[in-house]
Amino acid sequence: MKAVVVTEQAAGTAGMTLQERPKPQPAINDVIVEVRGAGFVPTELDWPSTWIDRRGVERAPSIPGHEMAGVVTELGYGTTGLSIGQRVVGLTDWHRDGGLAERIAVEARNLTPLPGDVDFAVAASLPISGLTAWQGLFDHGRLQPGQVVLAHGAAGAVGTMVTQLAREFGGYVIGTGRAADRPKALDFGAHEFIDLDNEPLEDVGGVDLVFDVIGGEIQKRSAALVRAGGTLVSVVGPVEARPSEGRAVDFVVESDRTQLHQIVQRVREERLRTNIGTVAALDDAITALNPTERTTGKPIIEVRR
Repeated sequence: MKAVVVTEQAAGTAGMTLQERPKPQPAINDVIVEVRGAGFVPTELDWPSTWIDRRGVERAPSIPGHEMAGVVTELGYGTTGLSIGQRVVGLTDWHRDGGLAERIAVEARNLTPLPGDVDFAVAASLPISGLTAWQGLFDHGRLQPGQVVLAHGAAGAVGTMVTQLAREFGGYVIGTGRAADRPKALDFGAHEFIDLDNEPLEDVGGVDLVFDVIGGEIQKRSAALVRAGGTLVSVVGPVEARPSEGRAVDFVVESDRTQLHQIVQRVREERLRTNIGTVAALDDAITALNPTERTTGKPIIEVRR
């Protein structure tokens, strides 16, 4: 089967190649999915799990792309809850090969049934972005109606999800980014926007929840804005700065089929829009995943049948 493969961490996305790889075999409680769409996050190539397994053993060459949607073609021993021919979407295990391939072996528990009226490319853009936003806002951020949310990277794949979900649950959203990001951030529902290159972040005043996808100096300045009892939520590793009278949480998104079902339903009902950037075929994936210009949407690779 064809697959996008990485072999050297230092090479980054430029080191990707399209190769023929052996067809995956299902383990106990696995399914084989014929991939129709896969999402990619560039930081995957910095994650230890891309290069070593849970025992600490090197596992390259690796196939990235842990957001995927497709059709179940084979069931592993003991697998229940899914059937051959079923459309599915999910977030695959970090320590196993991802979905930038024609087929993938994935644990059934990491997959959610995908309704027939949701496009595979749209579905593949949802797991990491949607679940990261959901878990950051509600599981870790404990968002309450009326609270002010400072959403960094508000025009990005995660940021646009944060904005929409926070608004749905009664939050007031202040988005941030570069000047060029303002129209998209406001279009996705941010009440206000701060251009981090030209406008003082401190002008936002006090906030109840910071959703940080940047880290560094921006995180430190943001921590000082958190009101008493508020929370700074980070997805960029251990928190370097903590609110003086609030909480700081860093987390890694987890697969959750119930939460993903909620996200898919919102897309079906047009209550939630996804933020897709480049869409390309598997044969053109290397070029698409090495853009020459900055983009803010999620790159999607389609595996057409």
